[in-house]
Amino acid sequence: MIIYHGATDVGNVRTNNEDVFYICEACHYCLVADGMGGAAAGEVASQIFADTAKAVFGGHDGLSEGNTIARVQTTFKLANDKILKHVGRNPHDQGMGCTAELLAFSQKSFIIGHVGDSRTYRLKNRMLKQLTKDHSLVQEQLDKGLITQEEARRHPMRNVILRAVGVNDTVALDILKGKKNPGDVFLLCSDGLTDMVEEAAALAVLSTDGTLREKSESLIQLAKQAGGKDNVTVVLSAID
Repeated sequence: MIIYHGATDVGNVRTNNEDVFYICEACHYCLVADGMGGAAAGEVASQIFADTAKAVFGGHDGLSEGNTIARVQTTFKLANDKILKHVGRNPHDQGMGCTAELLAFSQKSFIIGHVGDSRTYRLKNRMLKQLTKDHSLVQEQLDKGLITQEEARRHPMRNVILRAVGVNDTVALDILKGKKNPGDVFLLCSDGLTDMVEEAAALAVLSTDGTLREKSESLIQLAKQAGGKDNVTVVLSAID
């Protein structure tokens, strides 16, 4: 059995929330999308991604790993196409898109689709590990050894992303998979959390005895207490 909980907050600075999360226990998946493009356009892109996942994962029984991977890939491809078509019909929304995390489960595995700088973590054996790698300018500089981890946290261009859904004709998608194990807890989140909250603080919250609802709300409150400069979205899934 897998239990889920998600929460989102506009934060302390923004006037609208461009983040979207969605959970479907019956269809064995959850997602977080973080819109970009300003005004309402980013919110539209995130919602297109979530709506596409709902359509693609309809009837997903969570048995076949291959089928689950195919649905993840199809979701990203179709969402990319739909956002581009929306921009074609609404030129004033040019530049809109979204980052996206999609976590789906098959009988024995977890599958993650990842584009952008939202993230997926796994809490396992009381250790929190980032499973995804940011598609960002700062991450690229980190990989080349041009900046340190501490410099990356304060970098003025840390929000410049190199990949997003709905920006190019094709979307460069990372697919990650692994064995799911009882006790594992997955955290999907937008950069509104990770830009504000250190991993050690997130680990402390996730290691408490609270419910997933309490942990989600605590993580969001930490981000807001640290400044809440962006929308903050958290989805937790725990494997019993």
